[in-house]
Amino acid sequence: MERQFIGSSMIKSFGYEPNSSTLEIEFNSGEVWQYFDFPEALWYEFESSESKGKFFHREIKNQYSESRVG
Repeated sequence: MERQFIGSSMIKSFGYEPNSSTLEIEFNSGEVWQYFDFPEALWYEFESSESKGKFFHREIKNQYSESRVG
C-alpha cells in the first residue's frame, strides 16, 4: 500500500486502500498497523486533519478491527 510520509510526533506515514476499506499507519516506533472497514469519508477527514495523532486517538484507536503487520 502506498503511504504518505508526514512529520508527526506519533505517525511516520499513512495510506488508504479504498477497494478493501483499509487504513494503514506506520508509527514512529516502527510498528505498522492496518485498520479494517475504515470509511472512505473518514479517511479524507484524517488525511486533512491538522493533528494526525489527536485524530487517531479520537476517531480511530479502539474503533476498528486492527492487525499489526509490521
